Amino acid sequence: MSADQIDPQAKRAAARQSRIPLPHGRYRLKLLRLLTRPLTRIQNRNPPSVGATESVTVPGPATDDGEARRATGGRAKPDRLDARLYLPAGDPPFPTVVFFHGGGFVLGSVETHDWLCRHLTRESDCAVLSVEYRLAPENPFPAAVEDAYAAVEWAADATDRLRGTGEIAVAGDSAGGNLAAVTALMAAERDGPEISHQALLYPGIGVDPEQESVREHAGIVLSREDIEWFSESYYRNEIHRRNPYADPINAGDLGGVAPATVVTAGFDPLRDGGKAYAERLVADGVATRYENYSAMVHGFMTMREVDRAREAIASVGDDLGDALGA
Repeated sequence: MSADQIDPQAKRAAARQSRIPLPHGRYRLKLLRLLTRPLTRIQNRNPPSVGATESVTVPGPATDDGEARRATGGRAKPDRLDARLYLPAGDPPFPTVVFFHGGGFVLGSVETHDWLCRHLTRESDCAVLSVEYRLAPENPFPAAVEDAYAAVEWAADATDRLRGTGEIAVAGDSAGGNLAAVTALMAAERDGPEISHQALLYPGIGVDPEQESVREHAGIVLSREDIEWFSESYYRNEIHRRNPYADPINAGDLGGVAPATVVTAGFDPLRDGGKAYAERLVADGVATRYENYSAMVHGFMTMREVDRAREAIASVGDDLGDALGA
């Protein structure tokens, strides 16, 4: 599952990333979020070209036919979510991919994943709607799930606004891969929007501290302490952790979910959880393409200096384009 050694480009990128350690407390987390904003603005200069980008306001889970839903957990649900729409070159309509960023449920934004979404738009010939969602620990489960599913429901109905064909897919990396898988599961179980494909990029699903990938590769990009803190911030308790909408590996039957592409990285602590989910999908009869990049690390598809990142994005883009008829 792992190559003899990490790809040199990925190793250098991971080393640069490790200079800013991940925080394990709310105060440090706030500081890192503030620091990330100017850094991403610098990184996103001269971005890969797409047909157009637009800021989009997505109705949040607080609204249902114009009526506010009941607040949960003592916090009001948002009535709107910020998003960015990436349109391919060419003439509409385009299929739509709803994308959820990674960041352990506590970090990340539309800006941190701008480069990935632009390349995904180019490679798939689909419109990509990158959605902001509420972050933990301020907003633990199920806040991110509520936001993600509300965005997918809206995207399925907003064909004109998105210049869409009506075909919808979901995609995400790491924590966003979890949200993409969960929204696909919710749509199947609730007779919700018809999702044509799900692309799960090294998803945060089915992670167990006793897995070989955690034992051997914790400390490469993600440490055990990072994984534990993300988990505690998001799930809060064991009951939530066992909820299939928190971790879809707990679902009793995945047979009705959309066909899937699952990508893992050989030196990623999350590798075995993603592989186990791909195997569950196959066992439940879901058409699934699983690919492990044996010399890569967690998060490699956002590493601009890594050649294999672009190859992987192109491969996933092909799957999305084929599934959606782009």
